[in-house]
Amino acid sequence: MSAPSTATNAIPTDLLPRLAASGLKPLVLAGRKLLPIVQGGMGVGVSAHRLAGAVAAQGGVGTLSSVDLRRHHPDLMERTEPLTKRVGGEADSKAQIDAANLEALEREVKAARAASGGLGLIAMNVMRAVSEYAADVKRALEAGVDMVVVGAGLPLDLPDLAAEHPKALLTPILSDSRGVQLLVRKWERKKRLPDAIVLEHPRYAGGHLGAAKIADLNDPRFDFERAIPESLEFLHKAGIGREVPIIAAGGIRRCEDIAQVQSLGGAGAQLGTPFATTTECDASDAFKRVLAEARPEDVVEFTSVAGLPARAVATSWLRGYLKLEPKLQAVAHVRQRCAQAFDCLAQCGLRDGLNTWGQFCIDHQLGAALRGDLKTGLFFRGAGALPFGAQIRSVRELVERLLTRDMAVPQPI
Repeated sequence: MSAPSTATNAIPTDLLPRLAASGLKPLVLAGRKLLPIVQGGMGVGVSAHRLAGAVAAQGGVGTLSSVDLRRHHPDLMERTEPLTKRVGGEADSKAQIDAANLEALEREVKAARAASGGLGLIAMNVMRAVSEYAADVKRALEAGVDMVVVGAGLPLDLPDLAAEHPKALLTPILSDSRGVQLLVRKWERKKRLPDAIVLEHPRYAGGHLGAAKIADLNDPRFDFERAIPESLEFLHKAGIGREVPIIAAGGIRRCEDIAQVQSLGGAGAQLGTPFATTTECDASDAFKRVLAEARPEDVVEFTSVAGLPARAVATSWLRGYLKLEPKLQAVAHVRQRCAQAFDCLAQCGLRDGLNTWGQFCIDHQLGAALRGDLKTGLFFRGAGALPFGAQIRSVRELVERLLTRDMAVPQPI
């Protein structure tokens, strides 16, 4: 990692005085000086090129989510949506849908790059749990993303997948120092180290959470006050300390939160839900309102169809599903065909008949949420109040707020 004094500035010049006044240190990645603000990847389609490009244009890290990006491209949906509705499907349905998603992924990278104006960085978030994980990583790298971020599983093979792209940044999402030690030791054998590490706290983050079960969400090993210093100590003893910036994720809402992360030795912070409630977010306005207006008691934890704890808004659909879940799990059985014809997850509780996992189609429910369908949508959301309360504001306004001290976070009514 280059020192800030020698790094190329990738922040708009009019934001530099605000960054200086905040007392925050810039985040330096790939020899570029950035705001210490990373936008988290959110699928299906929530963080596509509009949001990622807008965040990068403000000097942060804008992140695309690789999952089912064809939903943002009418021509690709027209070509593939009929394949998901045929009873029994066709032999090549999965291949056609996967190909359309890869085409959409490449389009989204190019569009985000154009929107960034050459500032910030463009990242691609890929879930390790998706069936097309390897193909998504490779296409993202070929399309020219600056960074690949991988969560929902340990990406022990990411250095192998990126072997032909030595300059691309590789960033795993982990939750504690034990995960950091395991991954770094495995990667060292492959002659590659993470370029950054996201430490995501499962007690506060939205979507799929980095804990084995819901009961583990409050384990103190995830607390930033413990996880960041322990990870840095390991990296230092391994002789690679400052080369791997630590980015904290989960519950970040204010400038003071980022400052606290940096006081612990972290380099920056990742935020998801606050960016999902901006005007540039690629989801519908109805989606944004659901997240922004949710009260603390409206946010619940449950076991996802991917077998991981998850956090979302307790809409009528989710409440109804949770009531039925024991009965659905009791009759879980292996299905011959994926409900959406393309097996989005490598392992799926519904398709594979796993009776301790979720029993719903996650792509269908997240796709409905993207459109703002309140009856069937699954609206992932992090815990806690948002920087602007229930208001939908621009990426620029959010960035300015995150760079300003003594700004109160409105509490839900």
